[in-house]
Order: sequence, then C-alpha cells, then structure tokens
Amino acid sequence: MGVKKIKLSIAPNIRKIVILTASSFVCSLLIFLSNVLGLFELKAFDSLSKYLNPAASSDNIVIVQVDQESIDGLSKEGVNWPWPRQIYAPIIDYLSEADAIFVDILFTEASSYGQEDDMVLADAVKRSSNVYLPVFLSNKTVKMSAGEEEFIRSIAIRENISSNLKFNSAITPIDPLKNSVRGGGNVMIKPDEDGVYRKVPLVFKLEKYQVPNFVIDYLIDNGKIEIVQGRLSIEGSEIPLTDGNLLLRYYRNGNPFKVFSASEILKSYLDVNALKEPPVKKDFFKGKVVFLGLTAAGLYDLKPTSVSSISTGVFIHATTLDNILNKSFIRIANPYLEILFMLLISFFITFTVLKRHSLLINLSLFLVTLSIILLVCILLFKIAIYVKVIPTVISLILSFMIVVAYSYATEGRQRVLLRKTFSQYMDKKIADYLLENPALIKPGGQRKRVTVFFADIAGFTTMSEKTTPERIASVLHSVLNSLTEVIILNQGVIDKYIGDCVMAFWGAPIDAGNCEINSCYSAIQSMEAIKKINYELQKERFPELSIRIGIHSGDAIAGNIGSDRLFHYTVIGDTVNLASRLESVNKFFNTGIIISEDTLRETRNSFITRQLGSIAVKGKTLPVKIYELVGKEQDIESEMLQLLKIYNDGIQFYNDRKFDDAIHNFNEILTKYPNDGPSDFYRNRCEYLKSASNLTEDWNVIKFSGK
Repeated sequence: MGVKKIKLSIAPNIRKIVILTASSFVCSLLIFLSNVLGLFELKAFDSLSKYLNPAASSDNIVIVQVDQESIDGLSKEGVNWPWPRQIYAPIIDYLSEADAIFVDILFTEASSYGQEDDMVLADAVKRSSNVYLPVFLSNKTVKMSAGEEEFIRSIAIRENISSNLKFNSAITPIDPLKNSVRGGGNVMIKPDEDGVYRKVPLVFKLEKYQVPNFVIDYLIDNGKIEIVQGRLSIEGSEIPLTDGNLLLRYYRNGNPFKVFSASEILKSYLDVNALKEPPVKKDFFKGKVVFLGLTAAGLYDLKPTSVSSISTGVFIHATTLDNILNKSFIRIANPYLEILFMLLISFFITFTVLKRHSLLINLSLFLVTLSIILLVCILLFKIAIYVKVIPTVISLILSFMIVVAYSYATEGRQRVLLRKTFSQYMDKKIADYLLENPALIKPGGQRKRVTVFFADIAGFTTMSEKTTPERIASVLHSVLNSLTEVIILNQGVIDKYIGDCVMAFWGAPIDAGNCEINSCYSAIQSMEAIKKINYELQKERFPELSIRIGIHSGDAIAGNIGSDRLFHYTVIGDTVNLASRLESVNKFFNTGIIISEDTLRETRNSFITRQLGSIAVKGKTLPVKIYELVGKEQDIESEMLQLLKIYNDGIQFYNDRKFDDAIHNFNEILTKYPNDGPSDFYRNRCEYLKSASNLTEDWNVIKFSGK
C-alpha cells in the first residue's frame, strides 16, 4: 500500500477547497440575488419578530378605535353606520389636550347628512388645532384641483429627499376639513408579496411634491425630525431606511398601546357635560399622541403584520410613530457583509468536511454550524440588527451537500477502504489520526521514543511437524488474531507478522501516552488470551501452546521504510533488536514475559516484577538489566508474593557472592515450584560460580549470544 497514493487522495488540497467553496458559494449567491426564497425569508423575519421583539411600548401613544362595540352601541341609540360626522366632533373635543390626533379615517366626500354635518366636524378639528388627516395617494391619472394641490403643497416636505415611490394623483379631505387640520400625510402603503405589512415608506413623490407619511408631518412640524443632507434623522440619529422604507419593529405583545373604544370617549364626553365622573378623564390624554381609526372587522382596514395575522391600519401607523419617537429601529445588515458571511460558511464547511470523513462527525458539524448561524441571527436581532437567515442557511446546506457528495463520490469510499486497512493493524483512533494527518506517514523516518513488543509461540516449528498444515494454519490464525486484538485494544500498532511471531510498537506515529504501561498490559492480557485458546484446544487434544514476550523501550527510527515502489511504516534500530532478543531470553529463564529496565522505569510501579539480573547481548557494549513481568499487583496471589520475597533474598545473596545462602533460597522455591525457571537458572549459576577459580569484574553479567 503506497503511502504516496494515500497522501494524494486524502489530503484536502487548496485547489479542491477553492473549487468546491466557489461552487457552493456561487450557487448560494445566485439564490440570494434571485430572491427565489424570499417568502421563506419573510416568514423567518416574522418568527424572529414574534419571539424577540420588545414586549410593550411606552405609554405616550393611545389608540381610540371605532370597533364593533362602538358601532353596536350607537346603533341601539338610533345612530347607524356610517355615522354622521358630527359624532366624531365630541370625540375630537375630548381628545384636544393631546399633542396630536391622527384621524385615520378618509373624509374625501361630502357627508350624506348635509353640509352642516361636515361643518360641525370641521369646527371641532379647528378648535382642537392638533388634528392630522390622511391623504390617499393613487396611480390614477387624475389632475388635482387647485384646492387639492394647495393642500398637498401645505403638507409637502420642502427639502429634497430621495424616494422611489411615485404617484400620479391624490385623494384629499373635503374642503371644510382642509382648512381646519394641522397637517396630514399619505396612508396608502403596500404590503409585501405575501400580503403582510412589515415596512412603511416615509416619503412619497407626487409630481413636484414630496408627500410625507401620515405621521412624518407631525414629527417635522414639532421639530422632532430633521432633514440632514436629504436624510431623515431624529435627535442626531439617522432613521435607517432601505429603499425609502422603514422596517417596522412591532411589539410582540398583542396590545402594546393603551386602547379605548370610541363609545367610551363619547360616554366620557357626555358624562363630563352632565357633571358625572367619566370612565376616562380628559386630562389623561394630555401630552400624548392619539390615533383614531377603524378596527371593526367589516370596515375593511384589517392588515396582517409580522406579529399578528389580524391587525389594523391604525396599529401600523401607531407602531411607525412609536418606532421613530423611541428610536426603536431594526437595522438591516449590509448585504455585502451577508455575502461575506455566506463565503465564510462555504469555505468553513468545505474545509472541515474534506478534512473529516466521518458521516456522524460531519452531521454533527452541520447541526452545530446551523445552531451557531441561528444563534448569531437571534442575538443580533435581539439588539435590533437584522441579518437575513435564509441565505446563510442555504449557503450552509448547499456547501454541505456539494462537499459531502464530492467526498463520497471520490475520496470518501477510498478513505473508508484505507481506514479499514489501517484499522487491521492499529487502533482505530490512531488510524483516524493518520488519515487526518497524512504528513505523519510520509516516506522517510524520524527519531522517536518507542516501546517495542515481540511475541513468539514456543516450540511452534516442532508442533507444525506433528499436525496438518490446514490445522496449524487455523491455530496460528486464532493465536495471532487474539494477540492482535489485545495489542490494538491497548493502542498499539501491529508492525508485522513473522511466521508465528508478532511485532508491535507504541509511541509512533503518535504518542498516545502510557506506552510502557499499555505494552505491559498487552503482554499480560496476551497470556490470558492464550489460556483461553488452550482451553478450547484441550477439547481436541491439541498440544498446549505457550508464548514468549520481550519488551524494550528506547529511541528508534519510525517511518516508512522501503523502496520507492513499496514501503512499510515500521520502527528500526537497536531498540527493536534488543526487544527481539529479550523475547528469546525467555528460553533460558523459562519465563513468559521479560521487560527491560528502560520499560519498567516508566510503568510507575503499576506491576509486580522480579529482577533477572544484567545481560550482555550481541551488539550491546553495556549490559542491560531485565525483569520478569509477573502481573498486576491486585491479581498476584499471596503464595506468589512469598515466592518473590524468597527469590529476591536469594538474588541479594547472589549479588553479595553468598552463593550457598542463595542456593538455599532457590532450592526452597524449587521444592514447592520445581518449574520456576529463574530460581533454577540462578541455582545452577551459583553452583557454577562456586567452582570457578576466580571471578572477573563482570562476573554477574550474563553473556547471551542468541538472536
């Protein structure tokens, strides 16, 4: 398996990232610019408004509504709808202490009750001197009369303000009212494409005049709004408009304004004149702004908004005024920033998905990114900055779909195969890490501290001569499979199988930590695995198996070793050679597991061992201290602990050249445990050293010339 090919196939290079990022971004941008998903964005805005807009308004705006209750109440008194205009006169008189009264009712034709009816209302409007009446702009080509043009001129804005909304004619109040009102403005606004009213224009073009929105004339007249370089501003803050429209920040509470029924105001007026306590006191309206409008269901002024499917025109005008007075604006994010945001999302998703090929991880990444996008949009909307949700979400979805499809079609399946291949000889976590960091398996090598593990089946050649090749192959498969699982479970890497021998190592290509401890655990668990295999083999009367294990830690060269055509990730060097020799040393001590002092030093007293002395092996100038790995402390029986105590005392006698005392200890052990290899070895060695004429300086170093 050539790692050069692996590198070319799994490393997400810049070219792929650029092409896939550009593809997803361009698709997202086309959708964004075409606005084909505009309706979804409008609904997203509505959802944000319903849950995140402020709950209630300030109390300086009041709505007096001509509701069904008022119509029914007057009908019982013999006053049928439409009301005579003189009915509105006492209402306006009672509201006259307000700062302004916006009458959102069109009085564009003479009263059917006669001219006197109109004059009664006109007189009330004039007395109040704070009434603003609506103008209805139209695209009909109708020439304005002199009186209409004069009225339009009186309410028109003098300074030049840019506006894209142009109309051809206007429907104005009747003449008696024109001469009585304080001002007025256009009430004709269009909904969005789905019929919902989310924004209002503030300035309209009518021939050479600039007609203000219904509430703007009042704000300019009272000096609350200034016009600076063709832009509307309030208290030094520019009113944020998009294409001349103010995006309304409706209050999520269904009734944010103080509301009275018109019948309540009429009754209060009559009660005051009759010297009775009124339901609503007249001075309540002092300093406030009052809107008088139609809200009864049959009066055709119902308009859905982003927070309610049933609302009214007067509520929209009241919200417009409230937003401006309180500077409660929603500012739309710069579209170029949104485009940049889309580009960043496309790049981020492309880069990360190409780098991580786990479907579960990528789906988690998708959901986390989606949550972050929504959270950012929510937090910004909460502080009145509106970032469009759908374009960024579409950018995320398209990027994810494109890069996942590409990854699956090209690299994904190859990575699955490579991961499966790698996982056969190393822990899955290490295999995944290598796939994410292919530079670690580039040709060549680097010096690393590793722990090397050799395990060999004792007497396997002899055993092979006594059974069929098919049976011996089956047994070998069982043994190697069990040892492999143990090593991988303990985060080791299987280097190679050499006949009936397994070589593994820890510490490369990544150091997962606790390499020495993990290797020792592998050795102990390997012995336990062989016991289980022997239990099954006994049923078939197959000879009992045993394995010898050698472990050593030290520096080695780790990397891809081999030719340009074929190379293998392995470790080489003196550390590997010594580990192999320690496996063979088990033959002389009749032991199962031998580890070097370098390995034992890093195990932090996690295991019970017994020293086997110092050995000199071929190729090493200095002797190496070695130990038998007995097991984990909690698993060692008391009898074994007693044996180790006698043995260690014997080794101490041996080192002190008290050979007779040492022989006594070793014989004591062999009486109970005649197969204890280290005791037998040292008893014989003591017998030999006793008979030696003189001892050299390195008498206690055991010469070993095995493989």
